[in-house]
Amino acid sequence: MIKAVLFDFDGTLLDRDASVKVFINKQYERLHKWLSHIPKETYISRFIELDSRGYVWKDKVYHQLINEFRITGITMEDLLNDYIIEFKHSCVPFEGLTNMLENLKKNHFMLGMITNGKGQFQMDNIIVLGIEHYFQTILISEWENMKKPNSLIFKKALENLNVLPSESIFVGDHPVNDVKAAQQIGMKSIWKKDDQWEDVEADYIIDELSQIPTIILK
Repeated sequence: MIKAVLFDFDGTLLDRDASVKVFINKQYERLHKWLSHIPKETYISRFIELDSRGYVWKDKVYHQLINEFRITGITMEDLLNDYIIEFKHSCVPFEGLTNMLENLKKNHFMLGMITNGKGQFQMDNIIVLGIEHYFQTILISEWENMKKPNSLIFKKALENLNVLPSESIFVGDHPVNDVKAAQQIGMKSIWKKDDQWEDVEADYIIDELSQIPTIILK
């Protein structure tokens, strides 16, 4: 019997691809004084490419942008600080996020979150979506000194919820960091489809967050 549902954040609850596009568009406008010599679409597309869907921290991204586009008058640290401070104002949730969490809460499931990333940065993004109060435990890799797919971070979340792996299910978009990592410690898994991957061997596969309660309440 499933007692707890645990989630990844980026790409699962947060539509990170959409959020990045909103942010980098705003950043270009906000810092236009120093970026105006670069075509807007060029700056946006190169940032997205270098960002590699969040797997490259932005100090490296901005260092590369400054070198490539010969940006002057503003430093890598300035650009990075802008990202850290402003990104949360561009966060876009996936459709049906709050309704899905409300449904699970109404049915008395315990909820947890495990996300890789910078501690306060990720927490700020979670808070701006207004969802932090739904979760009994939130583990962020920087604060835990370990990250997915390390099984220890999954085990710690389950200990915090006081549930067994067999009593829990993990929802994520990454086939290794989320799906396989959860399965390896005995959890069920739900893969939230991502066009980047194919043939992911999860227990369940979904397109929309609204499908999650239906699966768990079977």
